[in-house]
Amino acid sequence: MRYKYRTRGVCSQEISFDINGNVITNIEFFGGCPGNLKAIAKVVDGKTVEEIEELFSDIRCGNKPTSCSAQLAHAVREAYEASKAI
Repeated sequence: MRYKYRTRGVCSQEISFDINGNVITNIEFFGGCPGNLKAIAKVVDGKTVEEIEELFSDIRCGNKPTSCSAQLAHAVREAYEASKAI
């Protein structure tokens, strides 16, 4: 299932990815720092929701209370919970 997440408080505006069970693939960030976000997407491709949350949920960007990678952690959890409801 393809999932789109509208980010909050960061430079990227949206994250989209595929979720199959609790495995995340084909991550795309729209906006933000392209090199860093492409690297993050490549590194976590095929990882589980729990692995992504463990890596990124508490990362901050400068003085912001969140980061693009933390937003990814929120997004994959939201998508996982939504997919269980279907």
